[in-house]
Formats: sequence, C-alpha cells, structure tokens
Amino acid sequence: MNKFEQLGLSESLLKAILDLGFENPTEVQEKAIPLLLEKDTDLVALAQTGTGKTAAFGFPLIQKIDADNRNTQALILSPTRELCLQITNEIKNYSKYEKGINVVAVYGGASITEQARDIKRGAQIIVATPGRMQDMINRGLVNIKNIDYCILDEADEMLNMGFYEDIVSILSDTPEEKSTWLFSATMPAEVARIAKKFMSDPLEITVGAKNSGSATVSHEFYLVNARDRYEALKRLADANPDIFSVVFCRTKRDTQAVAEKLIEDGYSAAALHGDLSQAQRDSVMKSFRGRQIQMLVATDVAARGIDVDNITHVVNYQLPDEIETYNHRSGRTGRAGKLGTSIVIVTKSELRKISSIERIIKQKFEEKTIPSGIEICEIQLLHLATKIKDTEVDHDIDNYLPAINNVLEDLTKEELIKKMVSVEFNRFINYYKKTRDLSSQSGGERRESSDREPRESNGGAVRYFVNIGSRDNFDWMQLKDFLKETLDLGRDDVYKVDVKEGFSFFNTDPEHTDKVMEILNNVQLEGRRINVEISKNDGGGRRDHNGRSSGGGFGGGFKGGDRGGRSFGGNSGGGGFRSDRGSAPRREGGFGSSERAPREGGFGSPRPERSGSPRREAFTPKTPGSDRAPRRSESFGDADRPKRPRKS
Repeated sequence: MNKFEQLGLSESLLKAILDLGFENPTEVQEKAIPLLLEKDTDLVALAQTGTGKTAAFGFPLIQKIDADNRNTQALILSPTRELCLQITNEIKNYSKYEKGINVVAVYGGASITEQARDIKRGAQIIVATPGRMQDMINRGLVNIKNIDYCILDEADEMLNMGFYEDIVSILSDTPEEKSTWLFSATMPAEVARIAKKFMSDPLEITVGAKNSGSATVSHEFYLVNARDRYEALKRLADANPDIFSVVFCRTKRDTQAVAEKLIEDGYSAAALHGDLSQAQRDSVMKSFRGRQIQMLVATDVAARGIDVDNITHVVNYQLPDEIETYNHRSGRTGRAGKLGTSIVIVTKSELRKISSIERIIKQKFEEKTIPSGIEICEIQLLHLATKIKDTEVDHDIDNYLPAINNVLEDLTKEELIKKMVSVEFNRFINYYKKTRDLSSQSGGERRESSDREPRESNGGAVRYFVNIGSRDNFDWMQLKDFLKETLDLGRDDVYKVDVKEGFSFFNTDPEHTDKVMEILNNVQLEGRRINVEISKNDGGGRRDHNGRSSGGGFGGGFKGGDRGGRSFGGNSGGGGFRSDRGSAPRREGGFGSSERAPREGGFGSPRPERSGSPRREAFTPKTPGSDRAPRRSESFGDADRPKRPRKS
C-alpha cells in the first residue's frame, strides 16, 4: 500500500504520485500535508533543502484550488529562475490528472509581456521570483489582491539574496485573510520578522533540529597549505572516480578560474556564476543534469535553486562568507534518503570556522588527510577493473573478434590483463609516483586564535615595500584587494598589509616573488609608475586585537595591518604540476602559480581569452584620488622612502 494514501490526498493526485514513482512520503510531507488539507491555516515549516518541500505544499495546494475558477488563487515565491521553473514543472506533473489547472512561471530573463499574456488567459497558480513579480505588480500586469494562498519557498535564501523589501511589498498587495505557508531551511531574524508581520498564529513543523544539517550528509575536512588548494581538489576528484559534485567558490572570478583549470587538466567540469548569459546557464545545467559534467564549479548565488538528484559530493573549495550558507551548500547532496558527503578544503587560519559550523549544523566533521599518490593509483586501478567487469558487451564486436584474436594470440591471460589495464592506468601512475604529500599538519587541537595573527608560511614570507599608500586613497583592505586582483592571487596569498601615507608593506609566500616583482614594476597608477622592492624588514612581531604591531616594522608602532581582514576561504595558487590527464604535457604552474605569464599592457589589461570558455571580465580598477593636486616626490625613493628605524 502506498503510504501517500493515508495522508488524505485525492484519487487524481494519488494517480500522479504513482506515475512519479513516489512510494513513501518524506518527514516534512508526512507532517505538512495532513495539516494543510485539514483546514486553512498559516504554516511555518523548517526543513533542509532536498527533503521534498515542493510536494509538501504542492499536493495540498492543488487539492484546494478551484479548477473552474480561472482567476489567480495562489502565488508561490522562490529565490531563483531555476527553482521557479523547477517548481512550475513539478506542480504541472502533480496536477496532470486535474483538468483545468494552469500554472505560469514568472521570472526575469524572459518576455514579461508573454508572461502577462499567459496569466491573463487564466492561471490559478503563479510561481514567481520576487524581482519579476514586483515588476509585474508595478506595471499592473497581474492581480494578486484576491489570492487564497501564498507560499514562500526557500524563504531564507530569498532574504539572503536581498529580496526582503520586494517580499514585504508583494505580501502587502495580498489580502489579509489568505493562508500563508512559509518553507525554509533555517530561521534567521528576517524570516521570523516576515512570519510575525504577515502570518496569524502559524502552525510550526520542524524536520530535525532548527538550522541543523541533514542526517544523510557526512562532513569531512582536509587541512592543506593555501598554495595546495587546487592540487588537493584534483586529488580528491581522482580519489572518487564516480564523483558527481558541486564545487563552491566564493567569487565569480575564482569560480571561472578553477573551472577553466579543471577543464584544461582533463576533468569534465564547467562554471556556473552570474556573469554567464541565461543561455549559457541553461546549457551548463542541462549538461550537469545529464551527467556530462562531473564537477560543477559554482558561486553560492548561482547555485541557489539547483535541484539535481544523486549529487555525491559537495566540495567547499572555499568556505562561504556567512557560516549559515554552509548548510545550504551541503544540502545539495544527501537528498531523498540517499547518502552524500560534504568536503571542506581548509587552511590553518580557517580551522576555527569548522568548529563554528559544527555548532550550527549540530554535527561533527571528520578530519581526513589528502590521499597520497599511491592510494589514488590503487583506487583508480580497482575502479578500472570493476568498470571492465561491469561493462555490457555490444555483440556488434563479434564480427571483429577473429582479427582481434590474431593480434592478441601470443599474449597470456595475465599479460593481456596487464596491458589492457595499463592503457587507461599508465597516466595515473606516471603522474602520481613522483608527487609529494599534500596534507598539512593535523588540525587536532583546533585553533581558536584570531585570524588577526600573522600568517605562517613554509620557507618564510617575503616582505615588500611599495610606493603607494593612504594618500592614494588606499586603506589596508583596499590595497589588499588591489594587489590580489592585479597579481591574480588569492586573498590568502597577500597578507600582513601595512599602509602608510606615501608607501606600504605587504607579504607573500616566496613562490610569488617573481610574479610580484615582474607585474607590479610594470603597472602605472594615475600616470606614475608603481615601484616595488623586497624589504629588509620581515614585518615580524605579532599584532594585538586592534591590528597594531608589537615589535615588528619601523619603530614597532605602525597602525594598520590585516586587522582580521583575511577572509576565510580565500583562493590560492595550485602549485606546479603537469596535467595528469591528456597526452600533451601542460605548462608548469597550476591555477594561480607564480609561473603564470604577466598580463600584457600593464595595469588593468585583460588577459587573452581561452577558447571554449565564457569570457572573463578584465579587472578594471577604481582610480583612487583622481582629483588630488600633484605632489612632489611621486616616485619611489626621495622623501617617500622610510627612514632607518632609530635604535631603542
């Protein structure tokens, strides 16, 4: 007996459920559907992404809609175009045996007049993104003043994306006597404020603990040096041959760069971020759903609304700015009762974030080490053997067997197996047999120290003197961003930034020295040339909690410094490697490595496009201090050079 029959659903809905292959309702469906069918009420449902929330509100909504009334009776708001279309398709599938029910999707990037025309023809249910819905209301193209039901799906996501004012405005245009159903993974303050303002004595159901992670997702972290982040990602992919994953980066730039490098190294990968056109986004998602892409590299905003079955891994290449966002990331895997894994690649400075996330998701992370080359080779070898064993034979090959047997007749069974496996396996063993161990020292006792500590680096840091400072309208954060963008380095790669009036200091690890000297000494700012030199001062000494130096620098009294500004999850270089997939050797130097050639054209010039990838926007810096008067001694040296510190 199908357990959906016990929830009070109509025969037509049960028939559609049978066609869809649903057998057992999820917990949120089991709790929500009977409540919503029993009476008209407001409801707050807290449940993780991927727990079947669309069906939880979709089934009772369809059963309550009057199919003979062509007026709009229900509005469903969702955060993204992808989720809007997905909900629309699912509602249509659920209502396939309900004659006369029409569902219209309203979202940006499509013709607003066509959407208005579809609504005018008669749409009992509108599924919309907040921005486009507000636009249609402002133009008088839609009337929601008499709706009976309003559903907010992924409410916390919509508010995270900045739709609070739109949602408040839209809800203010709806009648007070409607039923409002709010579905959310977490309950931040803004969601609670919406519920308090627009809902009346709502029933509340919670699947699992509030804000907790899904029980079907395991969490693990890998501690690496910042420069090894990309190489670690490759190894984790190779150690999971059947990986079908979403890889999260913090910025569009890093997302594009990581995806391009993965493609260059022979992995089936693609980027998904806000700079892609809608046609490009649709093409990427179609390929991902068809499993033609194994590693979808995405920003948090672009990934919102992705609902793809059987994602095996979520990889946090960089941790998000907001810890709560981690919950949404990990919710992309472990859906529909299946197991999934959320992986975090961290550096020492980020370890304390792991403890913070554990408190929120109420689950523990397992610390693991990046697999060694030998371990990966063993995994790949066994995977290849299993793949050969499970391959279905196409008997069209039978006609060619005599000729094949003639070629292979001198080989023993053992020799044949070795050669057959070696065809696929040799590239792994040739690459990994000489690689080094990537695992940083154990996180063991997790550091609770502040991010404001000076960064530790292998082989010591290189301290630079540069002839730009606060009078060029830079503070430490702006200068750090400027250096990161100009040098194409990750945020963790530039640190201990001290900004003075006419000059500044900063550190990088030694492998970036050539790149820093070559690029920065060819950059111009407002017509004058930037000069950089390696400083004799190592920037030593520790900083107090205000960012002041306690012993390092000139005279030990410089203000500024990083002041805790090192954001967790910064992009980092990938170290030198050659491609392990593909016959032609790649250039030395992975993603973000110091061997990358400097841009032509100096400051702000775009790099050449790579064929087959969406164009990357060139970095166009702001021009600080453009209205200031000319100053004496603009060049490196002269009055701008700091005096030798006095002996104490």
